[in-house]
Amino acid sequence: MPELILPIIELESSYRRYIDELGEEERYPFPLDFEHNNFPAMLKRIDNFKAGVDIPDGFVQSSTYWLVDGNDIIGCTSIRHCLNDRIEYCGGHIGLGIRPSYRGKGLGNLLLKRSIEKATELGIKTLHIHCHTNNVASCRMIESCGGKLSSTVTVGNEAINRYLIHA
Repeated sequence: MPELILPIIELESSYRRYIDELGEEERYPFPLDFEHNNFPAMLKRIDNFKAGVDIPDGFVQSSTYWLVDGNDIIGCTSIRHCLNDRIEYCGGHIGLGIRPSYRGKGLGNLLLKRSIEKATELGIKTLHIHCHTNNVASCRMIESCGGKLSSTVTVGNEAINRYLIHA
């Protein structure tokens, strides 16, 4: 059974394969965009976000976890400890992604359920979870984990569904 862990140096090669597999695809959650040529520095940046240290303007404190099966990273989640106005409008508490070769196996639901548990441990009572309206798989995943559609907003030329989950 896959487990949710904090990022570790021992999975560097799996992480690099994951990033390669994503190719030019937009990466979710945002820590997958961190520079990773210096892997220990990337892990330190992830740790700093969790600790609330050196967070750039516009960002908020967040914890990143990897969903792993053995020595393979199969997904990634980032849980924001709080929201600013911009992220509450479009972004939400949880961003997640499943490695392309593992999609379609129900692992997104597992990762979201575990992410909700971690958010609850942080004391978050009402979770905001957002996704592109045309991403039917994400909409279904969020709804199957208790998400109730709160509103739809337009950002640029993209429609975004905003869901709430009361933990």
